[in-house]
Amino acid sequence: MRIIGMDYGSKTLGISLSDETKTLASPIETIRYNNVEELFNKLDKYFNTYEIEKIVLGNPLNLDGSLSDRSISTLNFKNNLEEKYKIPVIMEDERYTTVIVNNMLIDNNTRREKRKKVVDKLASTVILQGYLDRRNQNGE
Repeated sequence: MRIIGMDYGSKTLGISLSDETKTLASPIETIRYNNVEELFNKLDKYFNTYEIEKIVLGNPLNLDGSLSDRSISTLNFKNNLEEKYKIPVIMEDERYTTVIVNNMLIDNNTRREKRKKVVDKLASTVILQGYLDRRNQNGE
């Protein structure tokens, strides 16, 4: 069984996946989509290929911790995920993940065009890895 991480945006969805021991998150793909139906069609391949027990979904809260407009959209997406795949969706604070990833890529001299292509899947990896680390520290 694995855990899938997601960084949900209005036009892209970053995907990461845990290993079977649920210790390490790996970036998989940035899905580009035009509507939710297309997105779910693209997501199906992961749920059909891997035994996924849980989804960790980034929650874009405001800096003060309150819900942002994007958070409300993400909560709707969470409900759609739970309804479609019948597995729990854990909301994970993602306030600084994109900044962390962009800074990491800039430090590695990654060109802007390349950064745009990988930032979402890397952000989903940071989100999932944070969840896995806390989960493993707590002995789950």
